[in-house]
Amino acid sequence: MTLSQNRHWILTLCAASLAAACVTVRPPGGLEPSKANLPEAARDNTALGVGYLRQGRLDLALEKLRRAVQEDPSYAPAHSTLAIAYAQRGDQQLAETEYRRALDLGDDPAVRNNFGAFLCSIGKSEEADRYFMQAAHNRDYPTPEAAWANAGVCARKAGDQARADADFREALRLNANFADALEPLAAQAYADHDYLQAESYLQRYERAGPQTAQTLALGASIQHALGRADAARDYELKLIRNFPDSDETAHLLQRNPAP
Repeated sequence: MTLSQNRHWILTLCAASLAAACVTVRPPGGLEPSKANLPEAARDNTALGVGYLRQGRLDLALEKLRRAVQEDPSYAPAHSTLAIAYAQRGDQQLAETEYRRALDLGDDPAVRNNFGAFLCSIGKSEEADRYFMQAAHNRDYPTPEAAWANAGVCARKAGDQARADADFREALRLNANFADALEPLAAQAYADHDYLQAESYLQRYERAGPQTAQTLALGASIQHALGRADAARDYELKLIRNFPDSDETAHLLQRNPAP
């Protein structure tokens, strides 16, 4: 899998995550919350759902988030976080319903960004782009570069590489160290045989983002293309040492059993 194929969407758990610091966990078998306390219970369960999502405990997250939307159907973060959980489980129709419900209840640019990523993942790229742009141009959105980067991913997926590159560059204009834009631009520069530019983008990425099997493999490829065998070998050894079970390591060892 190439670097450009392996990028993940940039999702935000929105306002729900802010509640995580003030969760009141009721003991099992305790009293049911009174009707007056239902909104508070919905916020508690949403925060718990966010926590379970971050831990990868999808079933528990769904249980808490479903309870939250029952306790307070007007609480938008419960719906938007439930949408993320449904999408992770592959329930596309339920996810789309929850995203639209969340946006009916409140205009949150982070939810628009997330919904755009979801729409693009199911092939609705034109509608997705509208949501990305709405998020990107919302002055209340603290990370518009995330929406621009997601728009770039979606444009590339739709086959519009020129638009993708423009979106990634706009993300960098807003945040010069935004790793999720530097990574695909490095990969595209390499694909275009602009190896010095690819190296420049990758060096900036390495100062801003974590090493991955894909970026190490790309680094090795760039250095080979520039005729720098020792530098390429350094990348390859890091790849084997840090990501021994990755597809990139397997492909490297098939080509060269003893790098």
